[in-house]
Amino acid sequence: MRINKYLAEQGYATRRGADELIKKGQVFINGKPAELGSKVEEDDTVEVKTGKRKAQDYLYFAYNKPRGVITHSPSEGEEDVRDSLPGLADMGVFPVGRLDKDSHGLIILTNDGRITDRLLNPRHEHDKEYAVRTKSPLRKNFKARMEEGVVIEGYKTKPSKVSITGDHSFSVTLTEGKKHQIRRMLVALYNEVADLKRTRVLNIRLGKLKAGEARAIEGAELDEFLELLGLKSSGSHQ
Repeated sequence: MRINKYLAEQGYATRRGADELIKKGQVFINGKPAELGSKVEEDDTVEVKTGKRKAQDYLYFAYNKPRGVITHSPSEGEEDVRDSLPGLADMGVFPVGRLDKDSHGLIILTNDGRITDRLLNPRHEHDKEYAVRTKSPLRKNFKARMEEGVVIEGYKTKPSKVSITGDHSFSVTLTEGKKHQIRRMLVALYNEVADLKRTRVLNIRLGKLKAGEARAIEGAELDEFLELLGLKSSGSHQ
């Protein structure tokens, strides 16, 4: 995958914006400066460094994305995160990762480009938890089938952890984030998603945060979050 497409899909910038970062020498692949058109493989480490921001300038927020809000590349007339949280957009924060238009729940917003690859690259296997409601009752073997991995379009998903919470509901913890993964897994198991909410990313929990609201991630919660990502709250660029 081309580096600009990778950065766009990971939510760091648009493809054009990614090209500008590359031209400025702020994008690195496995420690080496990226070039326009560089390719990224699954096991590569991608870093974006501004070189100017100090530790105290980093901002981190937990945001409860409502249904209907677009996290990246909205079409004309669609509402995106910047429309729903204009004050945060003025701070230069961006969403890390995606939730599709019909899903809702926790999104991490930050201006710290270091965490994008560390949080989203599948080789890091960071926990993300979801609460799911289904259109049809869950089959008796549903938990076992989901946890062992489901084949979707020729790819078998990694093992997951599932807790059944009702006849039509369950929670699932994934360590990967394929596009529309949970929806596709359910279709493969002869069911469909009625509602999908992300409730946790690593140690950051949605809690009682209302739809459309954001809260700062700070203190011990932030220290643990950065430690889990292999970073230090002191702002060290590892």
